[in-house]
Amino acid sequence: MTSERLPAIDAEGGAYRERPIEPRRTALLNIDMQNMEVAREIRQRARKPGTPESRKAEYYERVDQLVIPNQQRLQAAARKAGIEVMFTTIESLTLDGRDRSLDHKISRLHAPKGSWEGRVIDEVAPVGDEIIIPKTSSGIFNSTNIEYVLRNLGIEYLILYGVLTDQCVESAIRDAADRGFMVTQIEDCCASYTPGQHEHSIRAMKGHYCRTRSTDEMIAEMERLA
Repeated sequence: MTSERLPAIDAEGGAYRERPIEPRRTALLNIDMQNMEVAREIRQRARKPGTPESRKAEYYERVDQLVIPNQQRLQAAARKAGIEVMFTTIESLTLDGRDRSLDHKISRLHAPKGSWEGRVIDEVAPVGDEIIIPKTSSGIFNSTNIEYVLRNLGIEYLILYGVLTDQCVESAIRDAADRGFMVTQIEDCCASYTPGQHEHSIRAMKGHYCRTRSTDEMIAEMERLA
């Protein structure tokens, strides 16, 4: 889309925000789809009554049956279209986690440097030299150099998805919007512990901090523009 065809920034209905991506200036960011959070073993334990994970069985089932397959399709389409695919996971810079944020220390969130817990799950893992940025805060923009990396890559559009919808994903959306990126959230590539938490966050972000699309809608847009 050329600058002459762009709607005015303050056009009615947020038309400026709703415009299509530009593939060469776009990156996908997969958020916290890591072994510590959603490993296959954890999802399997959630199906066994009485396990700690079973208390969040609906969440893990959504991740297993909807989120992972959709992320696989989305990432494959992005790679085909020449769109940068990136990842972030919770992972400390040290083995003992002394560098973690105060909140992560209080919350006992710690994946040691280089650990299995900090790796992206196999089902949606990076390909080749795709970028992985470890973080020790809910919002990736608050504890990493991701903005510097995105600017160096010439990125203006961000497609965000992952877990949890109302925590790390929402933080990334708000911070990216505040920094001038055009953000798209892929609703059916996200999940939270309850449907209510997920839906409330989606409604809060939609049309204000980002535009919202389904996997099918985003893939169709990629294919049309590529």
